[in-house]
Amino acid sequence: MNTQSFVLRKTTSLLLFISCIFLFSCSKKKSAEQIIIGKIWTANTQQPWAQALAIAGDSIVAIGDEKEILGLKDEKTLVTTYDSNQLIVPGFIDTHTHFVEAGFALASVQLRDAKTKEEFIQRIADFAKTRKAGEWILGGNWDHENWGGELPDRNWIDAVTPNNPVWITRLDGHMALANSLVLKAVGINDQVKEVKGGTFVRDKKGRLTGVLKDNATDQVSQAIPPPSPEAEDQALQAAMNYVAAQGVTSAHNMYGFNSAFERARKENKLITRIYDCRMLSDWHELRTTIDQHGRGDKWLKIGGLKAFMDGSLGSHTAAFFKPYTDAPRDSGFFITPEEKLYHSIKSADSAGLHVMVHAIGDKAIHALLTIFEKVEKENGTKDRRFRIEHAQHLAPNDISRLAQLNVIASMQPYHAIDDGRWAEKIIGHERCKTTYAFKSLMDAGTTVAFGSDWPVAPATPLEGIYAAVTRSTLDGKNPNGWFPEQKISVEQALIAYTINGAYASFEEKIKGSLEKGKLADLAILNQNIFTLAPEKIREVNVLQTMVGGKVVFEKK
Repeated sequence: MNTQSFVLRKTTSLLLFISCIFLFSCSKKKSAEQIIIGKIWTANTQQPWAQALAIAGDSIVAIGDEKEILGLKDEKTLVTTYDSNQLIVPGFIDTHTHFVEAGFALASVQLRDAKTKEEFIQRIADFAKTRKAGEWILGGNWDHENWGGELPDRNWIDAVTPNNPVWITRLDGHMALANSLVLKAVGINDQVKEVKGGTFVRDKKGRLTGVLKDNATDQVSQAIPPPSPEAEDQALQAAMNYVAAQGVTSAHNMYGFNSAFERARKENKLITRIYDCRMLSDWHELRTTIDQHGRGDKWLKIGGLKAFMDGSLGSHTAAFFKPYTDAPRDSGFFITPEEKLYHSIKSADSAGLHVMVHAIGDKAIHALLTIFEKVEKENGTKDRRFRIEHAQHLAPNDISRLAQLNVIASMQPYHAIDDGRWAEKIIGHERCKTTYAFKSLMDAGTTVAFGSDWPVAPATPLEGIYAAVTRSTLDGKNPNGWFPEQKISVEQALIAYTINGAYASFEEKIKGSLEKGKLADLAILNQNIFTLAPEKIREVNVLQTMVGGKVVFEKK
């Protein structure tokens, strides 16, 4: 053998040896920092169930059977095993919140469960004693249906709030009560002229009662002193801590307090992932922000725009084709004129922004679907994911239109068991057949995403699942379900709270299900809601919530 051949053979052998080492190192499985073992529902249709998952950094690196996943363990791996009666699910995604506002509400007067006029007044009186003179009393979330339907009056509270401006909202956010101090401060008196898309409620003598609806609230809302950045940050932290205890790992903020999210992201203080939306009227500003800084990251994302078509059922401001059953001369109204809304949606959609519109009454939903259809024809087909927020009272003929137009129904199941106590009194039995029509929409192929509307309703997904599965109203009068034909399964409700929630913000590739490569956002429940009696679901507790592989809540 000549020297050249010998060198060639040795070189070839060395290269083969190096190649083998390289291939071996590439094929070697990456060790897991954490392994979680238990009964896992994944929200992945290709692999609905798993026995274990492995986490490295903020992501899932493997999911499957226990033996396979334990193969990724080394001496540094943290292994946690959960009982077979417990359940691991993707972190819940709440697709409709007023997040920082809800954080403030946690520290405000609590009126949601005030059962009588006297209790309503007493709670405000007691709270006012804890406030400094001149300090505004906000929030409240009262529900006049609790004491028979009589709207509150400023005369009820003037004597107990002589030194504090009071502006407390009904739980739906579409009407509020001002005390006389507020009305005087903003210059509203009995001679005030009515506004389009709003109502100043008056007594039989024409005197203002202090209750203002929708667009009539603007003058007061604009006079409220803005909170300090420090107060906003505290409210945001309180809100994140609250939802973490409920298993919520992502929330869609409909509008407001954008700077609080930006500060928290800059300082790495977010423990909840936020899809932060703006008002549709601000679409130019949002487009400029995105052009200059992008749409954000996996913690804080922007790009969504919120608008209003109509008001709410409880305030009689939702727009219906026919009058309200209990108010034959009233059929609600549009908060935003159709033509104005159409032009705004078309412009924002042309700019590549994500539009979502509040629509509750059947007339409002029908008109909005028509606008969406027109904009799609004019702007061309693309993956735009228009959303109807609430989509509560559907005309039967419109149920199939959402799926046909690829419109997402962003719904809040807790409202069904809350409003179901009195909705038939307001709009009658027939229209209630397609109220909160979860099953009909899903059967038609609509993507339904669930949320809470917090603080209008509690940000408690397990209660939301209970509501969607049982439709048992809060007053206990419908134990078999209010319009039970609209009940859905536990799995359908979970899908609406997880992968569909991610889809509703264009984030289904990084979260919403427990899959390899996705973010390690998950919740551990103390009971398996698939096997539990449906009426017991609301009693289930969250044991632990994890965001990006880090524990953000653990039940003590």
